[in-house]
Amino acid sequence: MRTKLTKPPRHRSSLGLLFILGFSVLIAAALFQQMLPYQIAPFYLIVSGFTFIAYALDKSAARKGNWRTKESTLQLMALIGGWPGALLAQRWLRHKSQKTSFRITLWLMIALNNGTLLWLLSSKGQTLLHQVKLL
Repeated sequence: MRTKLTKPPRHRSSLGLLFILGFSVLIAAALFQQMLPYQIAPFYLIVSGFTFIAYALDKSAARKGNWRTKESTLQLMALIGGWPGALLAQRWLRHKSQKTSFRITLWLMIALNNGTLLWLLSSKGQTLLHQVKLL
C-alpha cells in the first residue's frame, strides 16, 4: 500500500506575537506614565489594521494574477507603525512569510520603528514631546 507523502507542518514561530505583546505592554505603561501622547495607541491600531488589509488585498491579487502592492509600500506601512498588522498578516494569512529578504527588511522596519519609540521615551525624546506640546 502506497501512502501519499505530504510536507510536514510548517513551524510558525511565536516570536512576532511575543514582540507584539511586549510592545503593547510598553505602550500601555508609557501611556499610564503619561510619557506618550494618548493618540499613539489608536494610531498604531489604525495603521496596523490598514497594513493587515493591504497584505490581504496583495495576497488576493497574487492568487488572481492581478496588480500587486509594491513590497516597498508594505515595508513603509510597517515602518510608520503598521508592523503589528504586518506580523499578524504574515502569520494568519501566510503572506510574505517565506521570502527571506522581505522578512529581514520587515524586521529592520520593526527595529527602526521601535528604536524611534524608545528614543521618544528617553529624556531627549521627552523634551522634544514637551517642546512640541504633545505631552
